[in-house]
Amino acid sequence: MLQKGITDMVRISNGRMSGTAYGSVVLHVSPEAAAGGPLAFVQTGDTIELDVDARRLHLEVSDEELARRRAAWQPPPLPTRGYYKLYVEHVLQADQGADLDFLVGSSGAPVPRDSH
Repeated sequence: MLQKGITDMVRISNGRMSGTAYGSVVLHVSPEAAAGGPLAFVQTGDTIELDVDARRLHLEVSDEELARRRAAWQPPPLPTRGYYKLYVEHVLQADQGADLDFLVGSSGAPVPRDSH
C-alpha cells in the first residue's frame, strides 16, 4: 500500500496490534467477530463511520442487509481442547475486561474502563 502512496488509513480490529502503524487504529472492538460481533458482517466495499469523540462505530448498511448477513453467518468451528478451547470458553469480551470469567471478582482490584 505504501508503494501506491497510501500512508494514512483507519484500521479497525477486534484484536491487538503491535509495531509501527500509520493513521488511526481502533482495537479491542467487541463483541469479537468470532463471537458474532458486527465485524463478522463487514464486507469489502462497506462504509464504516468512525466518530472518535463519541466512541462510536457504525456499519453503513441497511438493517435488512445486516439481518441477511447475520442469518447467513456461520461461527468458526470450536476448538476441542487446549488453551485455545480455554480461551474461547472463558475469556470475556474486551468491553468486559478480557479476563477469565472464573476469576472475575476474586482479586478485589477494580479495573476502570479507561485504564487500558
